[in-house]
Amino acid sequence: MNPHIDRLMAQTESAMRSVQDGYRGPVHVGVDLGTAYTVLIVLDAEYRPLAGAYRFAYVVRDGLVVDFIGAIDLLRTLKHEVEARLGFELTHAATGYPPGVPHVEVRATANVLRGAGFECTAEVDEPSAASAVLQIENGAVVDVGGGTTGIAVLREGKVIYTADEPTGGTHFTLVIAGALNLPFEEAERLKIDPRQQPRLFPLVRPVMEKVGTIVTRHIRPHRVDTVYLVGGACEFAGMASVIAEVAQVQTIIPTRPLFVTPLGIAMQDRPLTVGSG
Repeated sequence: MNPHIDRLMAQTESAMRSVQDGYRGPVHVGVDLGTAYTVLIVLDAEYRPLAGAYRFAYVVRDGLVVDFIGAIDLLRTLKHEVEARLGFELTHAATGYPPGVPHVEVRATANVLRGAGFECTAEVDEPSAASAVLQIENGAVVDVGGGTTGIAVLREGKVIYTADEPTGGTHFTLVIAGALNLPFEEAERLKIDPRQQPRLFPLVRPVMEKVGTIVTRHIRPHRVDTVYLVGGACEFAGMASVIAEVAQVQTIIPTRPLFVTPLGIAMQDRPLTVGSG
């Protein structure tokens, strides 16, 4: 992976824990309402990670807001947490959506932001947001979220094709829960524990192979030679090798793939807020 991208992801992870003290310039804010994780990221005027927060919650399913009040409450909580660390109010943000989601549902996502106290300045499809971060000229970005796998094919830096299909990290959890006779929440906890992933890998490999089949079907007409995996589900060890094997294509995962798409969403936000006080 590009060293610049690796540094950016390391800075983003650091921004989730600490904040650049005293910053009072314009900010770019991005909100990723995912099926499993809702992520809020704030960038400074130069698009450097400044602060952020994220929570696990099922308020969205397959790109559709299924718990509108819960989504607003969660985002308001994240907003207040980040504002307390920054020392000023966040008034605007961009949001993302899986490609292929009906426009009425995109509006619903924007309305969650408004309900939480943001002006929604932009709506961007998630794979395109990720591609802006990874600075890809040619290839495909595959965003494996909680409920869906989104694909964006790029040629000469332009997105020429997007698609989205069900299957994502939630399906990993369901398989683990069923195989081990566990509650969903316990299966989710095991899934994200790197120490447990080697023994769980045989259980979830068929789901990874299904993701690989989805990727293969959508990239084949476009002669893609490299796939970039993003999204929280891609943090499961072995994901890249399975996709590469099934799709017969070079497959790359950046560090902390969960944060790639929210970063790209934040980059679409207009820098209107200036902190004060």
